[in-house]
Order: sequence, then structure tokens, then C-alpha cells
Amino acid sequence: MKSGKRYAEAAKLVDRTIQYDVADAIALVKKTASAKFNETVEVHIRTGCDGRHAEQQIRGAVVLPHGTGKTVKVLVFAKGDKVAEAEAAGADFVGGEELIPRIQNEGWFDFDVVVATPDMMGVVGRLGRVLGPKGLMPNPKAGTVTMDVTKAVKDIKAGKIEYRLDKTNIIHVPIGKVSFTEEQLADNFQTLIDAINKAKPSAVKGQFLRSVTMASTMGPGVKLNVVRLVN
Repeated sequence: MKSGKRYAEAAKLVDRTIQYDVADAIALVKKTASAKFNETVEVHIRTGCDGRHAEQQIRGAVVLPHGTGKTVKVLVFAKGDKVAEAEAAGADFVGGEELIPRIQNEGWFDFDVVVATPDMMGVVGRLGRVLGPKGLMPNPKAGTVTMDVTKAVKDIKAGKIEYRLDKTNIIHVPIGKVSFTEEQLADNFQTLIDAINKAKPSAVKGQFLRSVTMASTMGPGVKLNVVRLVN
């Protein structure tokens, strides 16, 4: 009941009839975050895409200038000299074939992002059934299937996030923590929105950004003024 009461109090601060400017929304999200932990600030973007059509799919990645505030563990599938390169770049785990039974049979998932060199995708493909549903399958569009493992690992560690449509054509992404300054969150948000606008499929007709909502992990949603977010 305690958290329900806390949420109700926070929700009173948000005017549901208003679409807020970015700066006001960020200030409100920080104000309404009342959990005892450092909550994540999330953005939920409802698009006018129809993800059932391949040409209206959105998937990509962007490096947030101030990171996400989360320590990300990276697993790299590589062989040959790419193993040492991945380790030098700061990968938490590097390996190949020997990791398959560990993930498949032992349920080992002590990592947040998987990177693979193209020549390892035959091996990684065998993990599709377990990595796919968790959103961990490496993908060229997200920059996680690449020979440049140094760049891939460093970008992820620096705050690279992946964005993609879910089944209801909404994109859900973190843009930082409530402990971030308003300026840091604004920078991260603008970087994300610029990337999403750029990724707009040409096949989408009508309004691209239908609604954009910002919220902390346990806080109420704050709706943004969409008109000001379209490039």
C-alpha cells in the first residue's frame, strides 16, 4: 500500500490534460521519483508505424552523450586476434563455441549485450531460441555484428542503447537515471529523438510520433508536446 500511496501523491503533480515541453517534463519526472533507489528515466514513444510490414520496422542504436547510468556487461563472440582485441576494449566475457552449452544448458545470462564478429554468427545462430526472446541476439543494424569489436564494446560501455518497435509499435528506452542533472537528461533525450526522427521509414504515412511519454521506474508518466519533437 505504501508505494501505491506514494504513486498517487506523485501522480497529483502531473496534469494529464497538458503536453509538457521537454525541460518541464524532465523536472517533473525528477520531482515525482520517490523510490528509495536511483530510478531509471524511461521514454516511451508511440509511433505511426505498422511493424507487421518490414519496410515500416525501426531498429537501430545510438550512443547517449551522458550514458545510461548503468554498468553494462558485454559478451563478445570472437576468434583469433579478435579475442585479444575484445578483451583490450573492455569486454566482460569473450569466447566462442565453448560458451554455447553454458548459455543453453546452464542458463548463464550474466551479460546485458552480446556482440559477435560476422564469422561467429553461425555459432551464435544456434542460440537464437534463447537469446532472441531476451532481445540479446546480435544484429548488424544495432552495430552488434561487426569486425570492429573495439568500437562496438567501447560504444556500449559509453552508453549506447538500442531502440526497436515492440509488437504494439511503441519504442521503450532508458535515457539515464533520476540522479542525472536536468541538462544531462535533456541532452540524452534530444540525441535519442534525433535518432528516432532520422530512422523514420519512408513508407510511414501520416503522423510519425503519435505520443511521447517520459517516466521514472516507479513514477507516473508525463506526456510531451509531440509537435515540438518532429524535425
